[in-house]
Order: sequence, then structure tokens, then C-alpha cells
Amino acid sequence: MDTRKRTVWVAGHKNPDTDSICSAIAYAYLKNQINPKYNYEPVRAGHRNEETHYVLSYFNVPIPRYVTDVQTQVKDIEYRVMEGVSEDISLMKAWQIMRDSHATTLPIVEGDMLKGVITIGDIATAYMEVADNRILAAAGTPYKNILETLEGEMIVGDVNRKFTQGKVVVGAANPDQMEEFIDEHDMIILGNRYDSQLCAIEMNAECIIITQETKASMTIQKLAKERGCSIITTPYDTFTAARLLNQSMPIGKFMVCDDLVKFKPNDFAEKVKETMAKYRHHYFPIVDEKGHYLGMLSKRNFLEMTPKAVILVDHNEKSQALDGIEEAEILEIIDHHRLGSIETMQPVFFRNQPVGCTATIIYSMYRENGVEIKKHIAGLLCAAILSDTLMFRSPTCTDLDRNAATALAEIAEIDMEHFATEMFHAGSDFNSKPVDEIFNQDLKKFGVGDKTFEVGQISFMSDKDVDGLKDKLLNFMRARIESGKSEIIFFMLTNILKERTELLFEGDGAYEIVDEAFHENTGEKSVVLPGVVSRKKQLVPQLMASMNQ
Repeated sequence: MDTRKRTVWVAGHKNPDTDSICSAIAYAYLKNQINPKYNYEPVRAGHRNEETHYVLSYFNVPIPRYVTDVQTQVKDIEYRVMEGVSEDISLMKAWQIMRDSHATTLPIVEGDMLKGVITIGDIATAYMEVADNRILAAAGTPYKNILETLEGEMIVGDVNRKFTQGKVVVGAANPDQMEEFIDEHDMIILGNRYDSQLCAIEMNAECIIITQETKASMTIQKLAKERGCSIITTPYDTFTAARLLNQSMPIGKFMVCDDLVKFKPNDFAEKVKETMAKYRHHYFPIVDEKGHYLGMLSKRNFLEMTPKAVILVDHNEKSQALDGIEEAEILEIIDHHRLGSIETMQPVFFRNQPVGCTATIIYSMYRENGVEIKKHIAGLLCAAILSDTLMFRSPTCTDLDRNAATALAEIAEIDMEHFATEMFHAGSDFNSKPVDEIFNQDLKKFGVGDKTFEVGQISFMSDKDVDGLKDKLLNFMRARIESGKSEIIFFMLTNILKERTELLFEGDGAYEIVDEAFHENTGEKSVVLPGVVSRKKQLVPQLMASMNQ
């Protein structure tokens, strides 16, 4: 029974801001305290910005793991952990293992490295279609395999050798006739006839197999040792021994090792299913990046496939979520934005409140569950509120946000005004960043009817922080539109202290949308919007209303 806890990813949106990452960390911590059934892990869906880096460094909190996709992968499937076998084992042994384990394919390994596979069809082919009496030697059959297959005993010879030369013949004729078809290094199957045994040894046979558990005389044994001839005895009769002997060949002779179809733990399930459908095999090996064998995957395993479990924080728009979110099992959504386009297969816990920051909601949930807020968690939550509310200047800010931030600042032992100033300054260092990084650091995609548009935003304390950036952004936006990556783009340059935004825009109809939405002195590619600092409350609703007209 697998006692491992199921992992649940707690994830913010793509191009995460401070609230998105800090709320994911804090909520994962809370869930691990109140529901130990699962392992809750905070993850990020994009690269952190400098503001968030400052916050995490200040409170000595590691950045969450970066993930981009929540599609089901091979590692999410309960594949079969089947022990690999050596290429030297016999066909009979391989068939017995398959029979006992109800498998149709065996992985062949050297150490823990995958070398190939053999199927029950390969074994049947080897047994039914091979009629060459030299095949045993061509396969380099170990004597251990021969003894195991014939349930025999080697009374003369080295059990660790391999049969690599000669043919296999039945010594049923008279000695004078046997001399005509026995060559050096042959393996002879014969019965309790002294003269036939003597003839085979004198003809320099490599091995004689004496059937029906007949004991070789001391004279025969002595002569065999002198001539380097091995002697094996078996309880089987001559017919049975001859029939079974080919089953002693090593499976390495018949294994499939070229163009082997194999998968890796990180391969996506949908792609794997497409590949498997092209083949008639039932089982396929799984290896890691270095080729180490891990297990076998069958088509039936997909019937019990477990999707990744996810909790979404600070968003509920499909376009802002991790790729493949439609395949994941969404357990909860904690957000403070408008209702978006996320659909779930079953009812989920959805907490959405009209506050300025997701962290405010999570603070309330700590209190409701009676969980102590650690100093570093308090610091992260407070920083998120200060960031999302622009130090309480945003119209989205509520008394709940102010009260939560005040209480959290006391626990974290920080001066809110000083900390916020340093945090915003850290996030305003745009001179050393490439324009594409600035553009993408807080970008969100929205849809109205059949149209999509993107809205990016950066915040700063002084206009000097963005000297020369406007033209770079407009050129980048224009190139993005021309390449077909975007339809319409709006970008907010928000001065926190002056509480205003210069809105840049690009795309077909963008000028008309902005002019209709704000009725300001709209320029060719930008407009200054006094008092506008919130994308969620002051900008996006106005743009959508304008686009719907």
C-alpha cells in the first residue's frame, strides 16, 4: 500500500506579483497545519520580479519552485514497478516470470540501466521458429541455463562456462555412424550407452548430456576430464531433453533493444497515450533522464490516472493559470478579482472577497482556523497587502486590508511605511532590465467576446525611475502586435506617490477604446489618467465596457 501523501500545488498566476507568490507560500503553510492528509507545496507560474525578490530575501524565505504546466505526467500514474532481469537468464525462466507475474513484457537491465525488453511473443518466436542446431552456441548459452532448464547436474566441467561453439545432436546411432556427424565442440544428447558416450568424448565433443538420470561410469568421467568434455545428467528422456534445450538460450539473443519505445517520468500523459496507440505492445519501459530503469507502463494504467491537484490563489482566469489547468483537479480557489473563466469538474471551495489583496483573505483564514502566524509568514502577507494596495492608495483597498496589514506588521516587527518604500524602490530598478522582462513581469490577459487583450503594469516611486522606458515599451508592444502574439495591448506606468498612471496602448482600435473609456486628452499612443492606480478596479472594467459598446 502506497503511504505517500498526495502533493497539492498552491499556485498564483502567470507573471506573478508579490501577492501571488507570498499568498501561495502562506496558504500552503496554513493548509499543511490544518490538513496533514496532503502535502501542500507553493509553486510559482512565472519568474519573480525584483520587488518580490526583495520581500523573500528580507524574510529569508526561499523562492517557490518554478512550474509551467499541470498536465498529467507519467510520474502521476501508478505504473508497475517490475524488477528488471539479466540478459543471461533463459527463455524458460523469463516465461516463468511472466506467467507468475501476469506480465507480457520483461525489462532487461544491466545493473539499473535499461538494455532492452522481451515479450511473450518474442519467446514464442524463439521456440517455434528456430530450427538451427547451432543456435544454442550462437546465443552463447550459459551452462547454468542448461542445467536449470533440464533440471540437470554437471558431474564433469565448469558450470560457469558458456556453450559458444558447435551444434546440438542426438547420439541415437551406433558409434561407427556417430563418427560421421559428430564434430569437435558439439553437444551430444544420448542415453545409457557406454560405447556411444565413449565415441562422443573421443570425437572431442564439448559436452555430453546423459538422459534419464543415468550415472556416467568412473571411466567415462575420467576420460571426459582428460579431454575437456563436460558431462551433464538429466532426469528427462532424450526426446524431452532435446525439446527443452532451446529454452535454455539467454533472452539477450532475442531481446528488443534498437528503436526501443520508452518513456520518462516527466513525459505528458496525452502524448504518451498517442505514442502507445501506434504499437501493439501492452507494456512500455520507463527510464529517468540517465537511462536508469524505473518501471513498466501499460495502457490499463491510464484508467487509474490521478491528475495533479492544484489550489489557485490570486486568480481565477484560465488565461492566467498554469498551462494544462483544464486537466488538473482544482481543489480550491482563493481570490479577490472578478469571476473569470475557470471551469471545474466538481464543486470546489471558492473564497472570493472584494478586498485589495488575496493576502488579506488568507490572514482572515489563519485567524478563523486558530493557527499561529509565524513572523516570516506575517511579513510575507503584510508585504503582499502593501504591494497590491500601493501602500493603501489603491481604490481597491478596504478597512480589512488596513487592519490586516497593521496586525501583520506588528507580528513581523516592521515599520510599514519604511518597508513599503524600500520594497517599491527595489521593484523600480528598471535600468538594468531588458524591456521584454519589464513588459512581462506583471502582465495579464483578458477576453471580451471574441477579442483578447493584455494589460501590463509597473509601479514606481519617482518618474526618474522610468526615464526613457516609455519609447522602449511602445516599440516592444508594436513588434509584439506585428508578430501576431497579441491583438491589443495596454500598459500602465503607475506613479505610486502621485497616484496617477500613464497608459500606453497599441493595436487595432486601441485608441478608440481608451478614448471612449476615459474621455481624457488621449494622445496617439498614450494617455495620462489622474487618480488611476488599480488595474483591477479602475482600468479593466472601463476598457471592457468600452469594448462592449
